Amino acid sequence: MINIGAHLSASKGFLNMAKQAVAIGGNTFQFFTRNPRGFAAKDIDKKDIAEYLSFISDKNFAVILAHAPYTLNPCSDKENVRELAQMIMSDDIKRMENIPHSYYNFHPGSHVGQGAEKGIELTSNLLNAVLLKGQTTTVLLETMSGKGSEIGGTFQELKEIIDRVELNEKLGVCLDTCHVYDAGYDIVNELDAVLAEFDSLIGLDKLKAIHLNDTKNPFSSHKDRHEKIGEGYLGLDAIKRIVNHPKLRNLPFFLETPNEIEGYAKEIELIKSVYEA
Repeated sequence: MINIGAHLSASKGFLNMAKQAVAIGGNTFQFFTRNPRGFAAKDIDKKDIAEYLSFISDKNFAVILAHAPYTLNPCSDKENVRELAQMIMSDDIKRMENIPHSYYNFHPGSHVGQGAEKGIELTSNLLNAVLLKGQTTTVLLETMSGKGSEIGGTFQELKEIIDRVELNEKLGVCLDTCHVYDAGYDIVNELDAVLAEFDSLIGLDKLKAIHLNDTKNPFSSHKDRHEKIGEGYLGLDAIKRIVNHPKLRNLPFFLETPNEIEGYAKEIELIKSVYEA
């Protein structure tokens, strides 16, 4: 069985997201921990979480994925921005412990002219400050497209971040199919070679989740515009190879395509139709 879900709104709570996920054919979901363009977060609702855990108990649910807000920049050139990122991530990780053994994904940040090496250092410093020995949440660095001053556009940069983190057993990677293709990793024609490179640098044991997105941009464009499944430069054949690859097929897949709920339902149905049980 494929583990698949979409990005859902957290505004009505975990139980509502779980019910939406099941209604569209999924068995997991992704959500923002707080306002994606800001930092406001709802209070934790213990009753909602209890009802959510009860609801999913007999539904073969896969691990869920929380996403940090886009505006969080752990390697900013401004100290106050980095301090805010540290505060938000620390709070998010503690909040996620209400649903143990979940994933928490974040963008490694933009060095804004300081250089990739400095950006790697600052993001690693933040992770060293927020990770806790007792946490069950796995923090995922997302593969990026390499646009502008982003770090995380290469596997080498992700490796360097992970290597600098003391509690790196608490870290993993979320591979975004749109981002890696835009970054110059040819997952359409050379999927095995890309995965071999990832394994040699980071280790496939660190690959915990897939953002399953097509792309509006051609190979190695270093942009970041997601497209609906099968309608972009990746195409359905490549998506089929990705979801069926023996080293990927058991991971949770999360859709971030430009869709509403009905569109996600159609995409999940499409992906299930090409998944080889």
